[in-house]
Amino acid sequence: MSRLRSLTARLVLVAVALVALVSILIAGATVLAMRAYLTAQLDDRVASAAESLEHDSQRPGPGPQFGNLGPGALIVGFQNGERVGFVLREGFADPEPLSSAQVQQILASDDDARSLEVSGHGTFRVRSIGAGEGRGIVGLPAADVDDSVQQLLTVVVLLALGGIACAGVAGLVVVRRQLAPLREVAATAHRVAELPLAAGEIEMTERVPGRLTDERSEVGQVGSALNAMLDHVEDSLAQRHRSELQVRQFVADASHELRTPLATIAGYTELARRRPETSGTALDKVETESARMTGLVEDLLLLARLDAGRPLERDTVDLSRLLLEAVDDARVVDRDRSWRLALPDEPLVVAGDEARLHQVVSNLLANARKHTPPGSTITVTGTPEGFSVHDDGPGFAPELVPHAFERFTRGDAARTRGGAGLGLSLVEAIVAAHGGSVALASSPGDTTVTVRLASTSA
Repeated sequence: MSRLRSLTARLVLVAVALVALVSILIAGATVLAMRAYLTAQLDDRVASAAESLEHDSQRPGPGPQFGNLGPGALIVGFQNGERVGFVLREGFADPEPLSSAQVQQILASDDDARSLEVSGHGTFRVRSIGAGEGRGIVGLPAADVDDSVQQLLTVVVLLALGGIACAGVAGLVVVRRQLAPLREVAATAHRVAELPLAAGEIEMTERVPGRLTDERSEVGQVGSALNAMLDHVEDSLAQRHRSELQVRQFVADASHELRTPLATIAGYTELARRRPETSGTALDKVETESARMTGLVEDLLLLARLDAGRPLERDTVDLSRLLLEAVDDARVVDRDRSWRLALPDEPLVVAGDEARLHQVVSNLLANARKHTPPGSTITVTGTPEGFSVHDDGPGFAPELVPHAFERFTRGDAARTRGGAGLGLSLVEAIVAAHGGSVALASSPGDTTVTVRLASTSA
């Protein structure tokens, strides 16, 4: 029963069943056609014999001649004024008489009867001669027809059984050969299933061979779909591995960033305890480090909330006014650089969280201020798609550009220039929460951060 569950067994069984059905139909039609043909021939012989006997009985001279009837023929008629019947023997000598009961049985049949069963003598194909009281019966045995049909039926059944057996063997060979590519595809899937995918960097090189990925065939469609799935799984596992590495790096960087102000606070607290006269300086330093640590924790919490998909406020924000205020603030804070603002004549209006969008602009301007020398020009340009921040400073290192928006990414590996490296990652997370995107293009003397915001309207 379990073997019938396989696709090979089911296909072979269906093929054999179809061959058997066709064989039965052909055999039945052949036997029926042959029986009808032989029966029609016998009926023609009976009709010819009946006409001959009827013609002989009407002409003067000797009685009817039975030579054209053959042995085993049935005749019922009048002889010496009596109803008699007999069956001709071989050589036409001493015909076998029929009993009066048999004669009555034969004469009692309908005039249109074609087949007649005579007890003790078998079945005859018969025909009436004359009518009324002078009615007689002539018949020829149907045994030869039955024997021929039986022999034909035996031959046809044997041929059908042989054909079914051959169809089963051939079907098994053909189906197994046709399904061999499918088994190869399944073997690939099994090899992939045996790979350790739980953790670490996964190298998934198993693929269905190209010759089994032609989508014009069903097996090719399965192979192509499996390869596409494996590609997707490989990309997902690689992304998961990168995420795991980023989480480890994130934890390490966060621990380092938090440890520094905590160590500073602990040190100055211990200094103030031992030397009370330095308590004022110690408290100032503790307050500074506490503020730094508070800002870092708030940034981390904001990133965590954004990662969790918590929705931001969705109000109408005047982006033109927001950019103008941010650039004015930057001019007040930093007079060593040239701050420029370019806005279209129509006001820029977006739907979003004004406080978070202000944080995006402030972070980008602060980042430009930190990483450009005095005298640099920083230009903010508003567009119907969002805005951009351009500076003519030294720009990002080429190896840093692909990772600029990752958390705790800083060009200063020694961590001596301040900041936790969360500014650009916050920019990307906030913009993504608004349904927008951020892009960075950087080369010496030409660095541009482009922010595209969804739902920006003029």
